[in-house]
Parts: sequence; structure tokens; C-alpha cells
Amino acid sequence: MLKKRPTIRDHSAEANLFARRAFVGFVFVTLLVAVLLSNLYTIQVDDHQDYQTRSNDNRIKVIPIAPNRGLIYDRNGVLLAENKPVYNLEVIPEDVDDLDASLAALTQFIDISEQQKNDFLDDIKNNRRFKSQVLKARLNEEEVAKFSVNQHKYPGFSIEARLARYYPFGDTLTHALGYVAKLNKKELSKLISEDQGTNYRATHDIGKLGIEKYYERLLHGQVGSQRVEVNNRGRIIRTLSMTAPEPGHDLVLTLDIGLQQIAQHTLKDMRGAVVVMDAKDGGILALYSNPSYDPNLFVHGISSKNYKALLNPDRPLINRTTQGRYAPASTVKPHMAILALEEGLVTEHTKMWDPGFFQIPNVEHKWRDWKRWGHGHVDVYKAIEESCDTYFYDAAYRLGITKISDFMAQFGFGDLTGIDIHEETTAILPSKEWKEGRFKESWWRGDTISVGIGQGYWTATPIQIANATNILVNKGEHRPPHLVQVAKQEDQVTPIINEEKPPVILKDAKHWQIALDAMHNTVHKTTGTAHKAFKGVNYDPAGKTGTAQLVSIAQGERYDADAIKERHRDNAIYIGFAPYNDPQIVVSIVVENTGGGSSVGAPIARQLMDYYFSANPVNLLSNTGQQ
Repeated sequence: MLKKRPTIRDHSAEANLFARRAFVGFVFVTLLVAVLLSNLYTIQVDDHQDYQTRSNDNRIKVIPIAPNRGLIYDRNGVLLAENKPVYNLEVIPEDVDDLDASLAALTQFIDISEQQKNDFLDDIKNNRRFKSQVLKARLNEEEVAKFSVNQHKYPGFSIEARLARYYPFGDTLTHALGYVAKLNKKELSKLISEDQGTNYRATHDIGKLGIEKYYERLLHGQVGSQRVEVNNRGRIIRTLSMTAPEPGHDLVLTLDIGLQQIAQHTLKDMRGAVVVMDAKDGGILALYSNPSYDPNLFVHGISSKNYKALLNPDRPLINRTTQGRYAPASTVKPHMAILALEEGLVTEHTKMWDPGFFQIPNVEHKWRDWKRWGHGHVDVYKAIEESCDTYFYDAAYRLGITKISDFMAQFGFGDLTGIDIHEETTAILPSKEWKEGRFKESWWRGDTISVGIGQGYWTATPIQIANATNILVNKGEHRPPHLVQVAKQEDQVTPIINEEKPPVILKDAKHWQIALDAMHNTVHKTTGTAHKAFKGVNYDPAGKTGTAQLVSIAQGERYDADAIKERHRDNAIYIGFAPYNDPQIVVSIVVENTGGGSSVGAPIARQLMDYYFSANPVNLLSNTGQQ
């Protein structure tokens, strides 16, 4: 059967069908190309910056650079806190062929403990093998030298240096300077909450106590950074750019290291505190608490053995100058005398009879004077010169606790002095409200009697006593205690401004001079309690002794130090200033459980003043040494 040949009409239909399909295909391909081009435009143009940033994050890293911590100097330019290089033995594991053999060979001339080895091996398990890891920190000079000679035998091993805080005077300045130690998680969280976390990205240490903590922001400086190119494994290929860190401010203190060493020398093995102030501006010339401890122990992490040694009954970790709470004893008698004069209870000529004790009318109990047979007829001058207790028992009884508390608060008792370290306590200035809040008891008339001689519930810190004395010496003017004079950064010098406080204003300014004259007599009259300690001086001192009783003595019994436990014996206290007509320095001394202020406190003050007023002060640096 013959096939039917296609007609012209059939060919035309097929051509049309093909053309339609081709057109649809062309449109489809065109749409796909358009979508592709659109996506390419979006990726390469619209989202270019975003993808470039993501790419750079994979390729470029920003590494923080820690700033150098500011240095600390005394008022004469002596370096008190520096940054000293420490040397660490570090290893890049992937560059070492046989790590175990290398470690075994190294122990022949470097002492590497099993604990250090185990810590190192744990570190390299948790980090990339091309990153350097510390094998042993703080190599000594001998170890550095031995390794340097043999370094060619140990590829992958190297000695790296970094700066760490160092205190050349050791325990002489601990309670004033404080120390730095490892930055912990709690401190870092606090920094982050204060928007300071970024500035501490490369920082290992932070101020923990004293000036190091109080001025942390100034001392720390500003973090720097370097932009580096890394490969897909995180290895640094090259450095692209660097922003240098800004070092911290250097601090110049009011402290005099020579006077500080004298304070340490005079206390020897006794527990106590010494504060020496510049009477002109309140700058602290010496601030020493004994016993002390070496702050360098904390910089690299103190061992449990060394820390336990500090947890002893002598409490070396406590800063006695600002945290020690002591009865101020007779050192407040000049202030009490001024208050009695101000209230019109006495004049400078009023005399009373002292039989050796005081009694409240119709009360059997006797408050005894330190002089059992009494001082005879006593006026305000003799009461201060000879430290007559009976005179001030009577004054306190007639004044009442409210007037005493309100007046003494103006001298800073019961409050923080504002000294520029955080470790400070308010101690106790007793009042009716205080006793009610503390003991849920009313204030009794008998409670006031002991307060008149700085005993009873009244406690104060040595820095409070020094501050109150300085206000007295300056006739009411507040010159707040402070440790830092200026902060320096390159050529910029920034004075540290102290908060001003209102002066103490008397009804009769003459009353200041009466108290100061009596303190002068205390040193210069043969009957004065401090006369013996200051014989033969070539300057003109004034002062007041104090003896703080720690335990009650039964009526009729005498104080016998040998029969009392050492920790229950009296504290010796002394306040003083010099020269009398133009005061330059004020001293406040407390020595625990050693007896009278005249026999212990005043001689210490004498040595401090002798040094200060010497034309050629002894240079103790060669004796105690910069470590």
C-alpha cells in the first residue's frame, strides 16, 4: 500500500509548532538568564559589603594588645611599683618531632615538675597544635641562660617575655599600694556590665587592693590591636595593620619611702599602725600597718601554703591604718576640752579637785583616774598635759552623749575619711541612736563617762585619729587625707583633686589655741606625759599620749600587765604635730598590747619626726634594699 506523501499544509503546521516551542524555550531560557543576572547583581552589588565582611571575618582577625600598666612613684621620684619582664618557656607542639623525648631531655637542666607537665599536656589537647603553650612560667636567670645555650636542640621550644607587676620594696608598702593579681570571671563580668570589657580583652591582671584597685582605670591604659591575615586553620600569615595600645597613667604619691621605712623599722615585730600626714594639704607621708606581707606573692598566684601562713592571729591581711578599730583613749581629750570650753562648762581658768576618781551623784561605782592618788587641783591645761581622767569624766557627764557625738562627728569620727583606697571602715562614734539600733537598749548616764576619755563604745581607726588631729591643728579646716598627688601620661600632668568638706567653726576661736597650747606643754613641761620621749629635739613638737584599756579591772584592783594575757594588755596611742607655730606634719600611732602611749607611742613619733626634720635624712634604701 502506497504511503501518503506529506502536503505543503502539513510542513507548515510542523514549522509553526516548532517555532512556538522554540519561542517558549527562548523565553524560558531568557527568564532563567534574567534571574541569574539578577542574583549575580544582588550578590555582587547590593550585598557586596555584607559578603565581603563575612569573607574578611574568615580571613582577617583582630588581636588585642594589652597596654603597659602605669608606674607608681613616691613624692621624691622613687619607683614603688614597676613592670618587670618575666620569662616563660613556651612550646608550639606541631613543630616538635618527639614531644615526650624533648620534655625528658629538658628536665636535665630545667626543673619541670610533673604537675607542670600534666597541665601543659592538658592545654595542648584543648588547643590547636600550632598555637604556643606555656610549659613553665617565670624561669629564673640560670634557667634562661641554660636553655638559650641549648635552644638549637629543641625546635618548637622558645622563651617568651611579658611584663608583670613587681613591687621592689616588698612588704613595706603593701597596705598602701595593694597589689594586682589574675583577673577573675566575677571581675570580668563587672567590667563588661560597665562597658569596660573590650578594654580588658588582652589583660591578665587587675588591681585587687589599695591604690592599685582604687586607681585601676587610670593605671590600666587603653587596649591596642593588630589586624592579621589567617588561613583556614586560623594560623597567622601576616600582619596587616596595628594600633598601638595607650599605656596607663603613672601615679606620683604623697608617700615618702624613707619615712615609710622608718615607720616599719620602729614597729619592728609589734602589731600596730603608723600614719604621718602633711599638715598643709592632708597628703599621707607614711601609711604603715604591721605585720605586713609581700604583695609579689599574689601577682603570679599565691600558693595555698603561703596563703594559709597569712591566716594567723596577727592578721597581716588587715590594713590596721584604715580598718583597725581602736579606742582612741586620751588622744581625744584636746577635742573634749574644746567642747567643754565651747559649752561654757569651764574656762581656761576653771579648776576642779581630782581625788583620783569620779562618781555620779548617788551612785556607788567609782571611775578611776590612771593616777590613783589624783592630780590635785586641775585646770584645762593641766588636764591635757598630765592626761587627767577625772577632769574629762566630769566634763562628759555634764555634756551628755548627744553633744559629744554631734561635736566629734565634725572631726570625722564615725565616718569614712575619704582616703583614696577602698579598704576603710567607719568604726564607731557612739550615740543614743547607735546603741538603740545595735543593742536595742537605752543609753545610760554611766555609758557617757568612759566616752569622755575615748573609751567605752567609742572606736576609731588610726587614719580617723590622724584626720581629727589635723583638723584640730589647722583650727577647724578640713584637709582630707589622700595618697596620690598627680597622674602623669607623657607630657600631661593631672592633679588629683580632693573632695572639700566644711570647716569646724567654734563660737570662740581662742579655744583652738588653748587645746594646742596644752598639747605643746604635754611635750615641753616636765610633768607632761610626752616630755621624756622628746628631750633634746631641735624642732618644736606638740602632742598627746593615750593608753587604751582593753579589759575591765575590778574595783579596788590594780592593773598588772604580767597577770593579763598579752592580747588583753593596753594599747599605746600617740598623736602629735610639729613645729608648734607652723605645723608641717601630723602623726598618729597605735601599737597593740604594749602599754602606755608615753612609753611606746611617743618614742616612735620621736623617731619619725627626727627623720622628717633632719637636714640630711638617713637613706634607708641601702639598709632595707630594693629587692
